[in-house]
Order: sequence, then structure tokens, then C-alpha cells
Amino acid sequence: MDHLDAIDPPGLRGADHRILTALHARARDPRIAGAARALSWTGEHGALWLAAGLAGAAADGGRRGAWLRGTALTAGAHLVSMAVKRVVRRPRPAHVEPLVRTAGRHSFPSSHAASATAAAVAFGALGAPAIAPLAAAMCLSRLVVGVHYPSDVAAGAALGALTVRLGARWMDTGGIHG
Repeated sequence: MDHLDAIDPPGLRGADHRILTALHARARDPRIAGAARALSWTGEHGALWLAAGLAGAAADGGRRGAWLRGTALTAGAHLVSMAVKRVVRRPRPAHVEPLVRTAGRHSFPSSHAASATAAAVAFGALGAPAIAPLAAAMCLSRLVVGVHYPSDVAAGAALGALTVRLGARWMDTGGIHG
């Protein structure tokens, strides 16, 4: 029993490996590999989602504050995921060749998935439903490029959704007691 068994039990490990291997194989299609690399690059440090939130704030002056608070929650989800990575320290998948470089060595949870899902929830609540399919593609791209296990992506997505859910009242009203 190694030190990762508590978060990576053998049954999950096998499923994680099989699913990752199958999705990573999709990168044999150069169009899929290119799209996954582009999503990976634009999602680095939540950049795509922060830009989307700032664009929403600029375009929707009546709800500028809500857009900015949703953007802050998205950034917060990213930061929390990075902190969790430092505690958990799960290594990135070693059984597939990654298609992109990563900013760090740790895999759990996926920060790309955390910020993407946070943006989908926050900006979707503000009437931007097109963010959700893009966020889903971002999450899948982490598997196609081979830098996360499915459980990393699922945990990151859950963390992103939870972050926005916990901050929903603040996002809507601008204050705790609104």
C-alpha cells in the first residue's frame, strides 16, 4: 500500500488509467490534439475565464459588479485548487506521454477544471450559457493532452462548482446581507 492509496484506491486507479488512456488516444487525430493543446494553453491560470468575466463586466454595465464577483470566485476556485495540489501532491499520469508542458508536477485536483467549472456556473447564472460547453471541452482536454486523471478533473470541477455555490449570494447581491 503506497501513500496515494487513500485518495487513489486500486479500483479507481484502474478506471482512471483506462479512461485516461482511451481519451488520450483521441489525440492521434491532429485536429483533436490541436484543439486540446489550444484549450490547455488558454486555460492556464484561468486566463480564458478571467478574460471572459472581464469582458462580461465591460459589456453588461448593469451587472458589472456581479460579473466581477463571479470572476473573483472563478479566480478563487483556481487558487484553492492550487493549494489543494500542494497538500495532496498526487503525481501526474506517467503511463501516457503528455502533449503539453505543465506549470507544476501535481495532478489532483485539476486547476483547469476548477476554474472552467466555476466560470460555467458563475457566468451561466449571468446569462452566458455558451460558457458551459467550452468549460466541458476544457475539462476533457486535460485528459486528451494526458496531464490529469479523470478523478483529478472530476474533483477540480466539483471544487469549482462548490466555490461558486458558496459565493452565490455574494455574487448576486454584492454583500453577505445584501
